[in-house]
Amino acid sequence: VCIHRVRSCSSIRFIKSKYVCVFDKSALKFSHQQRLFRTSAVSCGQIVQFKLSDIGEGITEVTVKEWYVKEGDSVSQFDSICEVQSDKASVTITSRYDGVIRKLHYSIDEIAFVGKPLVDIEIDASKGVAPEEDVVETPPMSHEEHTHQEIKGHKTLATPAVRRLAMENNIKLSEVVGTGKDNRILKEDILNYLAKQTGAILPPSPKAEIVPPLRKTEAVPAAPKDKARKIPVPVSRPIVFSGKDKTEPVTGFQKAMVKTMSAALKIPHFGYCDEIDLTQLVQLREELKPLAEIRGVKLSFMPFFIKAASLGLLQYPILNASLDENCQNVTYKASHNIGVAMDTEQGLIVPNVKNVQVCSVFDVAVELNRLQSLGSAGQLGTSDLTGGTFTLSNIGTIGGTYAKPVILPPEVAIGALGKIQVLPRFNGKGEVFKAQIMNVSWSADHRIIDGATMARFSNLWKSYLENPASMLLDLK
Repeated sequence: VCIHRVRSCSSIRFIKSKYVCVFDKSALKFSHQQRLFRTSAVSCGQIVQFKLSDIGEGITEVTVKEWYVKEGDSVSQFDSICEVQSDKASVTITSRYDGVIRKLHYSIDEIAFVGKPLVDIEIDASKGVAPEEDVVETPPMSHEEHTHQEIKGHKTLATPAVRRLAMENNIKLSEVVGTGKDNRILKEDILNYLAKQTGAILPPSPKAEIVPPLRKTEAVPAAPKDKARKIPVPVSRPIVFSGKDKTEPVTGFQKAMVKTMSAALKIPHFGYCDEIDLTQLVQLREELKPLAEIRGVKLSFMPFFIKAASLGLLQYPILNASLDENCQNVTYKASHNIGVAMDTEQGLIVPNVKNVQVCSVFDVAVELNRLQSLGSAGQLGTSDLTGGTFTLSNIGTIGGTYAKPVILPPEVAIGALGKIQVLPRFNGKGEVFKAQIMNVSWSADHRIIDGATMARFSNLWKSYLENPASMLLDLK
């Protein structure tokens, strides 16, 4: 009678306890034991709701841009689930659990709300996973944002990718010495630790390598190409021409632009333009480019522009300030977080290089390379896009010589850089020579910045770029 009940029921949960008690080891050898085990395993699954966490900066809703999983897919910890976009940044949400996706709560381009379920994940309850009430809003992580992991009473700082690499090689992070900032464990640290265990010899890290200057006769070896970081590539949707008008809500970066530019219109702008002779800087960059490429960094003119601006801000701190809404207090910013306007597929974004006042030109170039790579992939985090104190917009990469840049509140100044042109100019002897000329257009908040201050700052910035050797005297 008991076996008959097992065969007629779809789940073992329907078997009454008085029948279960008659089971013994011999009964499990019955021909239907495989079905019995399978239904028991399914009953052990636990559905947890993975909620969208608080991204910060007062963000309460985001737009789901792409799904990297579908219902029925298996996911592991740190696997990418989806990409969401707020009015400040695009963020990739990663899984906290090993399990199977059972439900997607939103479709593409739908609005997801902070604190609400994003996906349902079925996990194996037998593995001791935290109960559902402990599954709270997990902070979403972009590829470069760092998380802390508590190991043996102390915090270990590492990225999800590094932790994943350590897990795949059965390495305990507590046994690895981090060489990054604040003892952060880097990918190189994991590889070096693994090499010591296996006896392999790895090349030294590019950061620790000191490269001597090359002679002009020496050939410059090609820069080693780092292994590309794996970024989930969504399936592109076909373009359909319907011939009808289409109305879409303003979301994402466009929504942020509406808010920012509406606030900027309340600021009385003061404009100032000038031209810069970059002939010496062009020569200097050509000499330094091969050295930077050996270190795996692309050296453009922008790091010099940014560093020169930071040196100028040390002399004119009013340009690195902010004005409160009531125009009663001016806050002078201690850090020079200089933003760089970038044109991306998602729209205009302005990430910033943090603490330029304590960075070298090479440090700025490294950070710019990182921001540009993340910007092209749409993976810039909120921390990269917030906290700016001064902005440069390199409109010359697209074209044009002059512009009228609009201040990004709460900042009080911005500069727009034109393209570099080869133009005839006169030297001190009245002789015509070929010069590398770039035009710059400044905009300043005329409520607290007068024209003389803006002109003096521009002249100082110009002198650093026209005589780049003079920057050595003031570099920090």
